Amino acid sequence: MNQLPVPGRDTVYVWTGRADGDQRVLARRLLRRAGGALLGRPEAEIGVGRAPGGRPEVYAGGRTLPVGVSHAGGVVVVAARAGGPVGVDVERRRPLPAVSLARRWYDPDEAAWLAARAEAGRDLDFLRLWTAKEAVGKALGVGLRDGGLRRRMPVPDGGGELLRPVPGCAGVRVGHPAGGPGLVLAVAVAGAAGPVEVALEQGAGHDAASRSAEVARTSLPVVVRGN
Repeated sequence: MNQLPVPGRDTVYVWTGRADGDQRVLARRLLRRAGGALLGRPEAEIGVGRAPGGRPEVYAGGRTLPVGVSHAGGVVVVAARAGGPVGVDVERRRPLPAVSLARRWYDPDEAAWLAARAEAGRDLDFLRLWTAKEAVGKALGVGLRDGGLRRRMPVPDGGGELLRPVPGCAGVRVGHPAGGPGLVLAVAVAGAAGPVEVALEQGAGHDAASRSAEVARTSLPVVVRGN
């Protein structure tokens, strides 16, 4: 058992797995792994539940930890943070009528930015904005209610390697760490007092771990520093 939080650092830990069967089973396994790592308890002692309002959480030994979970096409992602609320969202990259969808759902400035982008990358840019909005809504505990799709996000920077402040949302940061081939992953936090790190941890699944290409090439954990 290895407790992950490093004193003095605000860090989000992310586990990714691939499920051959019921994604809920894998999600609970990853949630227990996250709880064991951050609460410093054996995974068998970790309880999984929901707070009032539906936010997922794990608990053990009288301590409770807010967590985030998302899934898409057999991929399950769990995020956890000792420093406060966290949100995560994952989507598979696919062709989309990006501009028309953005004009319908997004802030007008975001839709205009997307329309000016190269056509070949618009689906990716659209999904980066979408996953960011989802992750931020989860971190705030409100989802996409009350105009969440029109909540302005930082303009995707291509690599998405930094957690960046969300305009008009004090203490809220979002970024796009590597999610693996064909995946778009966003992680967000609320209540951040300063820089936030993202660490991609070993996951679980049919091959014991579904790890991003970045993780596979380097030692674990991969740390992405926010500005």
